Amino acid sequence: MTLVAGVDSSTQTCKVTVRELETGALIREGKASHPPTTIVHPDAWWDALLRAVQRAGGLDDVSAISVSGQQHTPVFLDAQGGVVCDSPLWNDLGSHAQMVDLNRELGRDEWIRRTGLPLTLSDTVTKIRWLRDVDPDAARRTAAVAVVHDWLTWRLRGFGPGTGGLDQLTTDRSEASGTAYWSGDTGEYCLDLFEHAFGRLVELPRILGPLDQAGVTGPGIPGIPAGIAVGVGSGDNAAAALALELTAGDAVLSLGTSGVVYTRSATPVHDYTGEVCSYADATGEHLPLVATLNAARNFELGAGLLGCDYAGLSELALQAPPGAEGLTLLPYFEGERTPDLPHARGSLHEASLTNFTRANFARAVIEGTLAGQMVMLDALRACGVSVGRLMLIGGAAQSVAVQQILTQMVDLPVSVPGLDEYVAKGAAMQAASALSGTFPRWPVEFTFLPRVPLEGRISDQHRAAKVRLGYEATASPPA
Repeated sequence: MTLVAGVDSSTQTCKVTVRELETGALIREGKASHPPTTIVHPDAWWDALLRAVQRAGGLDDVSAISVSGQQHTPVFLDAQGGVVCDSPLWNDLGSHAQMVDLNRELGRDEWIRRTGLPLTLSDTVTKIRWLRDVDPDAARRTAAVAVVHDWLTWRLRGFGPGTGGLDQLTTDRSEASGTAYWSGDTGEYCLDLFEHAFGRLVELPRILGPLDQAGVTGPGIPGIPAGIAVGVGSGDNAAAALALELTAGDAVLSLGTSGVVYTRSATPVHDYTGEVCSYADATGEHLPLVATLNAARNFELGAGLLGCDYAGLSELALQAPPGAEGLTLLPYFEGERTPDLPHARGSLHEASLTNFTRANFARAVIEGTLAGQMVMLDALRACGVSVGRLMLIGGAAQSVAVQQILTQMVDLPVSVPGLDEYVAKGAAMQAASALSGTFPRWPVEFTFLPRVPLEGRISDQHRAAKVRLGYEATASPPA
């Protein structure tokens, strides 16, 4: 039996899954936590990967490995391969001023035209400008910039502090597309955009094709034998799309640390409204995507305030009627990316002595979170991207209340794939392709949710709340 390993180095945890090559069956897995802060030393991600490997029973019997992970987050390296400084994560808000500067200097439409990205504070290019501005000495010592998956892949191949080897850094199209200095039209870096942001050029990872092999593992890594194949790897959403066998017309709603809606396209998208990001996928095509900063952690907050667990939050929410009797939550607890409200905070609207109940509050938390995701789905459609089915994934996808309320808010068939680590599974598929030269076909089981009448009052209430705070210009009256 041939085994392959997939790594998901996400914002919160590192997950390692070992799977059977022929069927994709999960053999074993391990997990390790990442620091909860938004500025992290990269060694924490490497240490977590090694702990997750150990908890997965080691990889002595594994023939290939590949890494996927959080997009955008940069790792700054010096000429000897050492980490220069801590890394600002994609969701760190500190680079908002740099985003404003870059948009002012070149014009927002120019970034969209060149890269397909309406520049946000999450993009790698804003983080490198941030380093230039806040720590000029660290910027001066930086000889290469990679993102998390690139750096972990490089470390697996035996490189690291004191080794040099910056010319051995590799990446893939999906990760390159999240930097805002890569073009989906040409498939190449826009080096002038990098130089404009950072002030000079440095070494950037070589972009590999979807079925390429990055190399083999190096010696002396605990739990990981030397000489096994290392796949090209990808960004987290691209890996999940690969595992789900996403096709044109399908859209994925992922409720994790962030909320993400994406679909597959044969061509890049240029959305001059500034909402849809044109990323690349792991197969050679494109992955138009919209993201929010606030998603599943809203449910953690709500459950904590109500003194219950996730199941209790779900049960309470289903005791309340659609619209929670007018109680409305805008869950911008960490600011927001879509819409662009970095300094906003969460707000509760229309609370009264009669509607401010535990059940209504639980429902308002879930409705508010999902309303933010519906905005993203509308943005994809407005870009001319056809969507005929919605897949619900992520940590919150198994919530009965999330499933039921979502079907009341969206005019599409909704399916829920069987519980799995789809990012790690997609990475394992890339590991398999490093051995065979083709992606395996591993089955996915879906549960299709019943269609129910739409409850338009939910979205209307949230739109009205945004108008009251000046976040939107007009709103339909609540039903």
